Amino acid sequence: MEMTNVLLLIVPGLVGAYVFLFGFLRKLNELLYVKRLGNKQYDLPPGDMGWPFVGKMLSFSKSLKSRDPDSFISSFASRYGAVGIYKTFMHGAPSIIVCSSETCRRVLADEENFKMSYPVMIRRLGGSKTFHSMSNSEHKYYRRLTAAVINGSDTLSMYIRHIEDVMIESLDEWSSEDQPVEFATKMKKPAFKVILPIFCGSEADSMVERLIYLFDEIKKGLRFPRINFPGFKFHRSVQAKEELTEILMEALSSLRSAAGNIASGVGRSLMDILLTSKDEDGLPLSDYAIHDLVYMYLSAGFESTTTATMLTLFFLHENPDMLEKAKEEQVQILKKRDSTQTGFGFHEIKQMEYLSKVIDEMLRFMGGYLFREAKSDVTINGYLVPKGWKVLVWLRAVHMNPDNYEEPKEFNPSRWENPKRKGGTFIPFGAGSRFCPGSDLAKLEICIFLHHFLLNYKLERINPGSPIIYTPGPLPADKFLVRFKKA
Repeated sequence: MEMTNVLLLIVPGLVGAYVFLFGFLRKLNELLYVKRLGNKQYDLPPGDMGWPFVGKMLSFSKSLKSRDPDSFISSFASRYGAVGIYKTFMHGAPSIIVCSSETCRRVLADEENFKMSYPVMIRRLGGSKTFHSMSNSEHKYYRRLTAAVINGSDTLSMYIRHIEDVMIESLDEWSSEDQPVEFATKMKKPAFKVILPIFCGSEADSMVERLIYLFDEIKKGLRFPRINFPGFKFHRSVQAKEELTEILMEALSSLRSAAGNIASGVGRSLMDILLTSKDEDGLPLSDYAIHDLVYMYLSAGFESTTTATMLTLFFLHENPDMLEKAKEEQVQILKKRDSTQTGFGFHEIKQMEYLSKVIDEMLRFMGGYLFREAKSDVTINGYLVPKGWKVLVWLRAVHMNPDNYEEPKEFNPSRWENPKRKGGTFIPFGAGSRFCPGSDLAKLEICIFLHHFLLNYKLERINPGSPIIYTPGPLPADKFLVRFKKA
Protein backbone atom coordinates (compact mmCIF):
# COMPACT_ATOMS: atom_id res chain seq x y z
CA MET A 1 0.00 0.00 0.00
CA GLU A 2 2.77 2.36 0.93
CA MET A 3 4.64 1.48 -2.26
CA THR A 4 1.53 2.27 -4.28
CA ASN A 5 1.24 5.67 -2.65
CA VAL A 6 4.91 6.37 -3.34
CA LEU A 7 4.49 5.45 -6.98
CA LEU A 8 1.41 7.66 -7.22
CA LEU A 9 3.57 10.53 -6.06
CA ILE A 10 6.69 9.75 -8.12
CA VAL A 11 5.19 8.87 -11.48
CA PRO A 12 3.28 12.15 -12.01
CA GLY A 13 6.40 14.00 -10.93
CA LEU A 14 8.56 12.18 -13.44
CA VAL A 15 6.00 12.70 -16.18
CA GLY A 16 5.77 16.38 -15.30
CA ALA A 17 9.56 16.74 -15.27
CA TYR A 18 9.77 14.98 -18.64
CA VAL A 19 7.09 17.20 -20.17
CA PHE A 20 8.77 20.31 -18.77
CA LEU A 21 12.22 19.28 -19.97
CA PHE A 22 10.91 18.21 -23.37
CA GLY A 23 9.02 21.46 -23.81
CA PHE A 24 11.98 23.52 -22.61
CA LEU A 25 14.41 21.84 -24.97
CA ARG A 26 12.01 22.24 -27.87
CA LYS A 27 11.85 25.97 -27.14
CA LEU A 28 15.55 26.54 -26.41
CA ASN A 29 16.48 27.66 -29.94
CA GLU A 30 13.44 29.96 -29.90
CA LEU A 31 14.71 31.53 -26.67
CA LEU A 32 18.30 31.85 -27.89
CA TYR A 33 17.68 33.21 -31.40
CA VAL A 34 14.07 34.37 -31.81
CA LYS A 35 13.12 35.99 -28.50
CA ARG A 36 16.31 38.04 -28.45
CA LEU A 37 15.05 39.91 -31.55
CA GLY A 38 12.46 41.67 -29.39
CA ASN A 39 9.52 43.03 -31.34
CA LYS A 40 11.21 42.01 -34.60
CA GLN A 41 10.40 38.39 -33.82
CA TYR A 42 6.79 38.99 -34.80
CA ASP A 43 7.89 39.81 -38.36
CA LEU A 44 9.74 36.53 -38.84
CA PRO A 45 8.30 33.96 -41.23
CA PRO A 46 6.57 30.93 -39.70
CA GLY A 47 8.61 27.83 -38.98
CA ASP A 48 10.21 25.49 -36.48
CA MET A 49 13.61 26.07 -34.84
CA GLY A 50 13.90 22.40 -33.90
CA TRP A 51 16.09 20.93 -31.18
CA PRO A 52 19.04 22.65 -29.49
CA PHE A 53 22.30 22.51 -31.47
CA VAL A 54 20.93 20.23 -34.22
CA GLY A 55 17.83 22.21 -35.10
CA LYS A 56 16.00 20.49 -37.97
CA MET A 57 19.01 18.51 -39.26
CA LEU A 58 17.60 15.24 -37.90
CA SER A 59 14.32 15.81 -39.74
CA PHE A 60 16.23 16.67 -42.90
CA SER A 61 18.34 13.50 -42.63
CA LYS A 62 15.18 11.47 -42.02
CA SER A 63 13.61 12.86 -45.20
CA LEU A 64 16.66 11.78 -47.21
CA LYS A 65 16.59 8.28 -45.75
CA SER A 66 12.87 8.03 -46.51
CA ARG A 67 13.77 8.47 -50.20
CA ASP A 68 11.41 11.41 -50.37
CA PRO A 69 13.68 14.45 -49.86
CA ASP A 70 10.83 16.79 -50.75
CA SER A 71 8.95 15.74 -47.61
CA PHE A 72 11.19 18.04 -45.56
CA ILE A 73 9.96 21.22 -47.26
CA SER A 74 6.41 19.92 -47.72
CA SER A 75 6.19 19.42 -43.93
CA PHE A 76 6.76 23.17 -43.49
CA ALA A 77 4.19 23.97 -46.15
CA SER A 78 1.56 21.66 -44.64
CA ARG A 79 2.04 23.15 -41.13
CA TYR A 80 2.51 26.82 -41.96
CA GLY A 81 1.08 27.29 -45.43
CA ALA A 82 2.77 27.53 -48.84
CA VAL A 83 4.35 30.93 -48.14
CA GLY A 84 7.70 29.99 -49.71
CA ILE A 85 9.77 31.21 -46.75
CA TYR A 86 10.27 29.69 -43.28
CA LYS A 87 12.43 30.13 -40.20
CA THR A 88 14.42 27.20 -38.80
CA PHE A 89 17.81 26.17 -37.40
CA MET A 90 20.24 24.20 -39.60
CA HIS A 91 23.99 23.66 -39.89
CA GLY A 92 24.51 25.19 -36.45
CA ALA A 93 22.87 28.54 -37.20
CA PRO A 94 19.46 30.26 -37.19
CA SER A 95 18.29 30.11 -40.77
CA ILE A 96 15.65 31.20 -43.22
CA ILE A 97 14.63 28.72 -45.92
CA VAL A 98 13.46 30.26 -49.19
CA CYS A 99 11.84 27.73 -51.49
CA SER A 100 9.61 29.44 -54.07
CA SER A 101 10.91 30.69 -57.41
CA GLU A 102 10.19 34.29 -56.36
CA THR A 103 11.96 34.14 -52.99
CA CYS A 104 14.93 32.17 -54.36
CA ARG A 105 15.39 34.56 -57.26
CA ARG A 106 15.17 37.55 -54.92
CA VAL A 107 17.91 36.25 -52.63
CA LEU A 108 20.26 35.10 -55.41
CA ALA A 109 19.97 38.39 -57.30
CA ASP A 110 20.26 40.71 -54.28
CA GLU A 111 24.02 40.94 -53.70
CA GLU A 112 23.62 44.19 -51.78
CA ASN A 113 21.80 42.49 -48.92
CA PHE A 114 22.97 38.87 -49.15
CA LYS A 115 26.42 37.32 -49.27
CA MET A 116 27.72 33.78 -49.64
CA SER A 117 28.27 32.20 -46.24
CA TYR A 118 28.82 28.48 -46.01
CA PRO A 119 28.89 26.44 -42.78
CA VAL A 120 32.05 26.56 -40.66
CA MET A 121 33.11 23.03 -41.65
CA ILE A 122 33.02 23.87 -45.35
CA ARG A 123 35.03 27.04 -44.76
CA ARG A 124 37.49 25.18 -42.51
CA LEU A 125 38.11 22.53 -45.17
CA GLY A 126 38.01 24.97 -48.05
CA GLY A 127 40.08 28.11 -47.59
CA SER A 128 39.85 31.86 -47.28
CA LYS A 129 40.16 32.53 -51.02
CA THR A 130 37.40 30.34 -52.39
CA PHE A 131 34.34 31.87 -54.01
CA HIS A 132 32.31 30.58 -51.04
CA SER A 133 34.10 32.88 -48.61
CA MET A 134 34.78 35.96 -50.73
CA SER A 135 32.99 39.27 -50.60
CA ASN A 136 31.02 40.23 -53.70
CA SER A 137 33.74 42.61 -54.91
CA GLU A 138 36.45 39.98 -54.42
CA HIS A 139 34.33 37.38 -56.15
CA LYS A 140 33.83 39.56 -59.24
CA TYR A 141 37.56 40.30 -59.41
CA TYR A 142 38.74 36.69 -59.09
CA ARG A 143 35.98 35.34 -61.29
CA ARG A 144 37.14 37.61 -64.12
CA LEU A 145 40.72 36.57 -63.41
CA THR A 146 40.03 32.84 -63.63
CA ALA A 147 37.20 32.71 -66.18
CA ALA A 148 39.57 32.71 -69.18
CA VAL A 149 40.56 29.11 -68.41
CA ILE A 150 37.06 27.61 -68.69
CA ASN A 151 34.88 30.04 -70.66
CA GLY A 152 34.40 30.82 -74.33
CA SER A 153 34.16 28.57 -77.38
CA ASP A 154 37.79 29.16 -78.42
CA THR A 155 39.10 28.11 -75.02
CA LEU A 156 36.79 25.13 -74.63
CA SER A 157 37.59 23.94 -78.17
CA MET A 158 41.22 23.49 -77.12
CA TYR A 159 40.20 20.86 -74.58
CA ILE A 160 38.18 18.64 -76.92
CA ARG A 161 41.01 16.31 -78.01
CA HIS A 162 42.15 15.93 -74.42
CA ILE A 163 38.61 15.19 -73.17
CA GLU A 164 38.01 12.72 -76.02
CA ASP A 165 41.22 10.83 -75.28
CA VAL A 166 40.34 10.52 -71.59
CA MET A 167 36.75 9.41 -72.17
CA ILE A 168 37.55 6.90 -74.93
CA GLU A 169 40.36 5.40 -72.86
CA SER A 170 38.04 5.05 -69.87
CA LEU A 171 35.22 3.45 -71.85
CA ASP A 172 37.65 0.98 -73.42
CA GLU A 173 39.04 0.12 -69.99
CA TRP A 174 35.63 -0.44 -68.41
CA SER A 175 34.36 -2.56 -71.32
CA SER A 176 37.39 -4.84 -71.05
CA GLU A 177 36.89 -5.54 -67.34
CA ASP A 178 35.37 -8.86 -66.30
CA GLN A 179 33.77 -7.44 -63.18
CA PRO A 180 30.95 -4.85 -63.06
CA VAL A 181 31.96 -1.31 -62.15
CA GLU A 182 30.40 1.24 -59.80
CA PHE A 183 29.96 3.98 -62.35
CA ALA A 184 29.43 6.69 -59.72
CA THR A 185 32.89 5.80 -58.38
CA LYS A 186 34.70 4.97 -61.64
CA MET A 187 33.64 8.20 -63.35
CA LYS A 188 35.64 10.22 -60.83
CA LYS A 189 38.94 9.27 -62.44
CA PRO A 190 38.24 10.47 -66.00
CA ALA A 191 36.51 13.57 -64.64
CA PHE A 192 39.61 14.38 -62.61
CA LYS A 193 42.02 13.51 -65.44
CA VAL A 194 40.21 16.05 -67.62
CA ILE A 195 40.53 18.98 -65.23
CA LEU A 196 43.95 18.32 -63.67
CA PRO A 197 45.98 19.75 -66.60
CA ILE A 198 43.45 22.56 -67.08
CA PHE A 199 43.76 23.79 -63.52
CA CYS A 200 47.21 22.55 -62.44
CA GLY A 201 49.09 22.05 -65.70
CA SER A 202 49.84 18.43 -64.75
CA GLU A 203 48.77 15.23 -66.49
CA ALA A 204 50.46 12.85 -64.06
CA ASP A 205 48.25 9.77 -63.70
CA SER A 206 50.14 8.91 -60.54
CA MET A 207 48.56 11.91 -58.80
CA VAL A 208 44.98 11.26 -59.84
CA GLU A 209 44.08 8.29 -57.63
CA ARG A 210 45.61 9.87 -54.53
CA LEU A 211 43.96 13.24 -55.13
CA ILE A 212 40.55 11.61 -55.60
CA TYR A 213 41.02 9.70 -52.35
CA LEU A 214 41.94 12.89 -50.48
CA PHE A 215 38.97 14.82 -51.86
CA ASP A 216 36.67 11.94 -50.86
CA GLU A 217 38.09 11.94 -47.31
CA ILE A 218 37.57 15.70 -47.04
CA LYS A 219 33.97 15.40 -48.22
CA LYS A 220 33.21 12.66 -45.67
CA GLY A 221 34.16 14.95 -42.79
CA LEU A 222 31.53 17.51 -43.77
CA ARG A 223 28.79 15.18 -42.52
CA PHE A 224 30.19 14.73 -39.00
CA PRO A 225 30.71 16.92 -35.90
CA ARG A 226 33.64 19.32 -36.12
CA ILE A 227 35.84 17.40 -33.65
CA ASN A 228 39.49 17.70 -34.67
CA PHE A 229 40.82 14.82 -32.58
CA PRO A 230 42.29 11.45 -33.66
CA GLY A 231 39.63 8.83 -34.29
CA PHE A 232 36.97 11.25 -35.50
CA LYS A 233 35.89 11.68 -39.13
CA PHE A 234 36.47 15.41 -39.15
CA HIS A 235 40.06 14.90 -37.94
CA ARG A 236 40.72 12.55 -40.87
CA SER A 237 39.30 15.17 -43.20
CA VAL A 238 41.63 17.82 -41.77
CA GLN A 239 44.59 15.46 -42.28
CA ALA A 240 43.50 14.79 -45.86
CA LYS A 241 43.22 18.53 -46.51
CA GLU A 242 46.73 19.08 -45.13
CA GLU A 243 48.18 16.37 -47.41
CA LEU A 244 46.29 17.79 -50.38
CA THR A 245 47.67 21.24 -49.58
CA GLU A 246 51.22 19.84 -49.56
CA ILE A 247 50.70 18.27 -53.01
CA LEU A 248 49.29 21.47 -54.51
CA MET A 249 52.00 23.58 -52.90
CA GLU A 250 54.68 21.31 -54.36
CA ALA A 251 53.12 21.66 -57.81
CA LEU A 252 52.98 25.42 -57.33
CA SER A 253 56.61 25.54 -56.21
CA SER A 254 57.69 23.59 -59.29
CA LEU A 255 55.84 26.01 -61.54
CA ARG A 256 57.25 29.01 -59.72
CA SER A 257 60.82 27.73 -60.07
CA ALA A 258 60.22 27.42 -63.81
CA ALA A 259 58.48 30.80 -64.01
CA GLY A 260 60.60 31.86 -66.93
CA ASN A 261 59.25 28.98 -68.99
CA ILE A 262 55.56 29.54 -68.23
CA ALA A 263 53.62 29.91 -71.44
CA SER A 264 51.87 33.18 -72.16
CA GLY A 265 48.47 33.79 -73.66
CA VAL A 266 45.80 31.21 -74.42
CA GLY A 267 46.34 27.66 -73.21
CA ARG A 268 47.87 28.32 -69.83
CA SER A 269 46.64 26.39 -66.83
CA LEU A 270 44.79 28.16 -64.03
CA MET A 271 47.86 27.84 -61.82
CA ASP A 272 50.02 29.45 -64.53
CA ILE A 273 47.64 32.39 -64.80
CA LEU A 274 47.43 32.93 -61.04
CA LEU A 275 51.22 32.84 -60.67
CA THR A 276 51.53 35.89 -62.91
CA SER A 277 48.45 37.73 -61.62
CA LYS A 278 47.90 40.45 -59.03
CA ASP A 279 45.33 40.80 -56.27
CA GLU A 280 42.89 43.71 -55.93
CA ASP A 281 45.65 45.86 -54.41
CA GLY A 282 48.07 45.18 -57.27
CA LEU A 283 50.24 42.79 -55.25
CA PRO A 284 51.28 39.28 -56.38
CA LEU A 285 48.94 36.55 -55.18
CA SER A 286 50.21 34.58 -52.21
CA ASP A 287 50.80 30.86 -52.59
CA TYR A 288 47.93 30.19 -50.21
CA ALA A 289 45.53 32.32 -52.25
CA ILE A 290 46.53 30.43 -55.41
CA HIS A 291 46.15 27.13 -53.57
CA ASP A 292 42.64 28.01 -52.37
CA LEU A 293 41.44 29.01 -55.82
CA VAL A 294 42.89 25.93 -57.54
CA TYR A 295 41.54 23.69 -54.77
CA MET A 296 38.06 25.16 -55.21
CA TYR A 297 38.04 24.57 -58.98
CA LEU A 298 39.37 21.02 -58.64
CA SER A 299 36.82 20.11 -55.97
CA ALA A 300 33.84 21.52 -57.82
CA GLY A 301 35.09 20.47 -61.26
CA PHE A 302 35.26 16.74 -60.76
CA GLU A 303 32.48 16.18 -58.19
CA SER A 304 29.75 17.94 -60.13
CA THR A 305 30.76 16.48 -63.51
CA THR A 306 30.95 12.96 -62.08
CA THR A 307 27.46 13.19 -60.59
CA ALA A 308 25.92 14.85 -63.64
CA THR A 309 27.40 12.31 -66.08
CA MET A 310 26.29 9.40 -63.89
CA LEU A 311 22.73 10.73 -63.56
CA THR A 312 22.38 11.47 -67.27
CA LEU A 313 23.49 7.96 -68.18
CA PHE A 314 21.27 6.51 -65.45
CA PHE A 315 18.13 8.27 -66.67
CA LEU A 316 18.85 7.34 -70.30
CA HIS A 317 19.34 3.69 -69.38
CA GLU A 318 16.13 3.64 -67.33
CA ASN A 319 14.21 5.05 -70.32
CA PRO A 320 15.10 2.94 -73.41
CA ASP A 321 13.05 5.09 -75.79
CA MET A 322 15.02 8.16 -74.71
CA LEU A 323 18.28 6.23 -75.03
CA GLU A 324 17.46 5.27 -78.62
CA LYS A 325 16.45 8.82 -79.49
CA ALA A 326 19.70 10.20 -78.06
CA LYS A 327 21.69 7.54 -79.91
CA GLU A 328 20.00 8.28 -83.22
CA GLU A 329 20.87 11.96 -82.79
CA GLN A 330 24.55 11.05 -82.43
CA VAL A 331 24.37 8.82 -85.52
CA GLN A 332 22.96 11.73 -87.53
CA ILE A 333 25.70 14.03 -86.26
CA LEU A 334 28.27 11.48 -87.43
CA LYS A 335 26.65 11.32 -90.88
CA LYS A 336 26.79 15.11 -91.25
CA ARG A 337 30.46 15.26 -90.30
CA ASP A 338 32.85 16.38 -93.01
CA SER A 339 35.11 13.58 -94.24
CA THR A 340 38.17 15.64 -93.35
CA GLN A 341 37.07 16.10 -89.73
CA THR A 342 38.77 13.87 -87.21
CA GLY A 343 37.11 13.56 -83.85
CA PHE A 344 34.47 15.63 -82.12
CA GLY A 345 33.86 19.23 -83.15
CA PHE A 346 32.77 21.99 -80.78
CA HIS A 347 30.07 23.09 -83.24
CA GLU A 348 28.42 19.69 -82.85
CA ILE A 349 27.30 20.59 -79.33
CA LYS A 350 24.59 22.76 -80.89
CA GLN A 351 23.41 19.79 -82.97
CA MET A 352 22.71 17.80 -79.81
CA GLU A 353 19.27 19.31 -79.32
CA TYR A 354 17.67 16.27 -77.74
CA LEU A 355 20.66 15.42 -75.55
CA SER A 356 20.66 19.01 -74.33
CA LYS A 357 17.05 18.56 -73.18
CA VAL A 358 18.02 15.34 -71.39
CA ILE A 359 20.84 17.16 -69.60
CA ASP A 360 18.55 20.04 -68.56
CA GLU A 361 16.02 17.54 -67.19
CA MET A 362 18.81 15.78 -65.28
CA LEU A 363 19.92 19.12 -63.81
CA ARG A 364 16.38 19.77 -62.65
CA PHE A 365 16.55 16.57 -60.60
CA MET A 366 19.99 17.34 -59.14
CA GLY A 367 19.11 20.51 -57.24
CA GLY A 368 20.06 20.80 -53.57
CA TYR A 369 20.36 24.14 -51.81
CA LEU A 370 22.73 27.12 -51.71
CA PHE A 371 23.97 29.14 -48.74
CA ARG A 372 23.65 32.87 -48.23
CA GLU A 373 23.68 35.23 -45.23
CA ALA A 374 21.75 38.45 -44.67
CA LYS A 375 24.12 41.44 -44.42
CA SER A 376 21.33 43.58 -42.99
CA ASP A 377 17.69 43.22 -41.99
CA VAL A 378 15.75 42.43 -45.17
CA THR A 379 12.05 42.03 -45.85
CA ILE A 380 10.93 39.33 -48.31
CA ASN A 381 7.24 38.77 -49.06
CA GLY A 382 6.41 40.75 -45.94
CA TYR A 383 8.64 38.66 -43.66
CA LEU A 384 11.83 39.67 -41.87
CA VAL A 385 15.18 38.05 -42.64
CA PRO A 386 17.36 39.21 -39.69
CA LYS A 387 20.91 40.42 -40.18
CA GLY A 388 23.42 37.60 -39.64
CA TRP A 389 20.93 34.77 -40.18
CA LYS A 390 21.77 32.14 -42.80
CA VAL A 391 19.53 31.86 -45.84
CA LEU A 392 19.12 28.46 -47.49
CA VAL A 393 18.07 28.79 -51.13
CA TRP A 394 16.23 25.49 -51.71
CA LEU A 395 16.68 24.83 -55.44
CA ARG A 396 15.02 21.42 -55.40
CA ALA A 397 11.80 22.87 -54.03
CA VAL A 398 11.63 25.15 -57.07
CA HIS A 399 12.42 22.38 -59.54
CA MET A 400 9.91 19.96 -57.99
CA ASN A 401 7.07 22.43 -57.61
CA PRO A 402 4.02 21.29 -59.65
CA ASP A 403 3.18 24.95 -60.25
CA ASN A 404 6.45 25.22 -62.20
CA TYR A 405 6.57 21.74 -63.78
CA GLU A 406 3.74 19.40 -64.63
CA GLU A 407 4.27 16.01 -62.96
CA PRO A 408 7.64 17.19 -61.62
CA LYS A 409 8.82 13.78 -60.34
CA GLU A 410 8.59 12.31 -63.83
CA PHE A 411 11.80 12.41 -65.89
CA ASN A 412 10.57 14.00 -69.11
CA PRO A 413 13.02 15.76 -71.48
CA SER A 414 10.15 16.69 -73.80
CA ARG A 415 9.05 19.34 -71.28
CA TRP A 416 11.96 21.43 -72.64
CA GLU A 417 10.77 21.45 -76.25
CA ASN A 418 8.79 24.68 -75.93
CA PRO A 419 9.57 25.93 -72.43
CA LYS A 420 7.56 28.97 -71.41
CA ARG A 421 8.33 29.53 -67.78
CA LYS A 422 8.74 32.40 -65.41
CA GLY A 423 12.25 33.50 -64.58
CA GLY A 424 13.76 31.73 -61.61
CA THR A 425 12.05 28.37 -62.12
CA PHE A 426 15.22 26.70 -63.46
CA ILE A 427 18.28 27.56 -61.39
CA PRO A 428 20.57 24.47 -61.20
CA PHE A 429 23.71 26.63 -61.30
CA GLY A 430 22.39 29.44 -59.13
CA ALA A 431 21.75 32.91 -60.50
CA GLY A 432 23.24 36.38 -60.66
CA SER A 433 26.99 36.95 -60.68
CA ARG A 434 27.51 33.82 -58.55
CA PHE A 435 26.28 31.62 -61.41
CA CYS A 436 28.55 28.53 -61.59
CA PRO A 437 31.55 29.48 -63.79
CA GLY A 438 32.31 25.89 -64.86
CA SER A 439 28.90 24.95 -66.27
CA ASP A 440 30.00 25.10 -69.93
CA LEU A 441 33.08 22.94 -69.35
CA ALA A 442 30.97 20.39 -67.44
CA LYS A 443 28.42 20.21 -70.26
CA LEU A 444 31.20 19.73 -72.82
CA GLU A 445 32.59 16.79 -70.83
CA ILE A 446 29.16 15.17 -70.48
CA CYS A 447 28.37 15.58 -74.18
CA ILE A 448 31.68 14.11 -75.34
CA PHE A 449 31.38 11.15 -72.97
CA LEU A 450 27.80 10.40 -74.07
CA HIS A 451 28.65 10.94 -77.75
CA HIS A 452 31.18 8.11 -77.65
CA PHE A 453 29.16 5.91 -75.32
CA LEU A 454 25.97 6.12 -77.39
CA LEU A 455 27.79 5.39 -80.64
CA ASN A 456 30.07 2.58 -79.48
CA TYR A 457 28.95 1.05 -76.18
CA LYS A 458 26.04 -0.32 -74.23
CA LEU A 459 25.66 -1.26 -70.60
CA GLU A 460 23.93 -3.82 -68.44
CA ARG A 461 22.63 -2.77 -65.04
CA ILE A 462 23.46 -5.40 -62.43
CA ASN A 463 20.81 -4.41 -59.86
CA PRO A 464 17.82 -3.08 -61.83
CA GLY A 465 15.76 -2.74 -58.67
CA SER A 466 18.35 -0.79 -56.70
CA PRO A 467 16.52 2.25 -55.29
CA ILE A 468 17.49 5.89 -55.45
CA ILE A 469 18.93 7.40 -52.28
CA TYR A 470 19.62 11.08 -51.61
CA THR A 471 22.84 12.64 -50.30
CA PRO A 472 21.05 15.14 -50.82
CA GLY A 473 21.41 14.70 -54.60
CA PRO A 474 19.94 11.52 -56.15
CA LEU A 475 22.19 8.45 -56.37
CA PRO A 476 21.40 4.76 -57.05
CA ALA A 477 21.98 2.87 -53.81
CA ASP A 478 24.43 0.51 -55.58
CA LYS A 479 26.30 3.53 -57.05
CA PHE A 480 24.97 2.50 -60.48
CA LEU A 481 26.68 -0.88 -60.67
CA VAL A 482 26.93 -1.72 -64.39
CA ARG A 483 28.83 -3.78 -66.94
CA PHE A 484 30.05 -1.95 -70.06
CA LYS A 485 30.15 -3.73 -73.40
CA LYS A 486 31.18 -2.65 -76.86
CA ALA A 487 28.17 -2.27 -79.14
